[in-house]
Amino acid sequence: MAEESCCSPRRDAAGGSVRRPVPLAAASDSTLERVQLDAGTFLMGTEDADGFPADGEGPIREVAVGNYAIGVTAVTNAQFAEFVAATGYVTEAEHFGWSFVFAGFLPAAVRKVSERPPATPWWCGVAGATWDHPEGPESDLAARSDHPVVHVSWSDAVAFCTWAGGRLPTEPEWERAARGGLEQKRFPWGDELTPGGEHRCNIWQGTFPVKNTLDDGHRGTAPVRSYPPNGYGLYEVVGNVWEWTADSWNENRAMRGGSYLCHHSYCNRYRVAARSSNDPTSSAGNLGFRCAW
Repeated sequence: MAEESCCSPRRDAAGGSVRRPVPLAAASDSTLERVQLDAGTFLMGTEDADGFPADGEGPIREVAVGNYAIGVTAVTNAQFAEFVAATGYVTEAEHFGWSFVFAGFLPAAVRKVSERPPATPWWCGVAGATWDHPEGPESDLAARSDHPVVHVSWSDAVAFCTWAGGRLPTEPEWERAARGGLEQKRFPWGDELTPGGEHRCNIWQGTFPVKNTLDDGHRGTAPVRSYPPNGYGLYEVVGNVWEWTADSWNENRAMRGGSYLCHHSYCNRYRVAARSSNDPTSSAGNLGFRCAW
């Protein structure tokens, strides 16, 4: 394991990428629900005092985007299972033989034998953790068919989107869609995290990483459509799972939106302008994606 991220752990790049041919777009008539957005401009980025200037969140600038469509939700386990059944696709986590799982989800015996990144010991590299076995070989997707798929690398996400006749969104496309028509608001619904005491996203409450009070009702991933949509009809664009984008960030790939493990005390990146990045071969239990067309 090499450089770590507080947001989503990085696979050791020295291990090498397991690149495979991308399946042909066998499902170009994909029925994945999407929202069509017309070409236009919006104010991208932030100079919010809660932001991270080193992440390149600012300056605020006017950005133009063309016509595009974007998925109403993150891709779900059921949708990814359909892709795998149709193509025989094998994810990078399956090829590597392991993926990162939040330590609090694991039995003590598994935590004891799993390697942990020194800077982020709440992550465990778990043998056999894959998209269909999210906490390792003894786990499954029972009651999680409508949860976002996780343990998918950037290449895995690209492969699915290509099969679905689409692609990953660019960062400007993602942020414009996430804002839902609101200008320069902190969240997709406004500036207040819990307006009227109502939880609008799936993030960590309590003291990270030792105590999650579960005030929002979810310990790990939540089913898609668990919270009200934004002004464009998109669900869970912040919180729940990080989402890969098409864009590069140095040698990594940018990801947006934050996850169920984000907390103000260490990873205040569930704001619409926030960014992070990861090695494209990396996968974890809080990293998924949505498609664009």
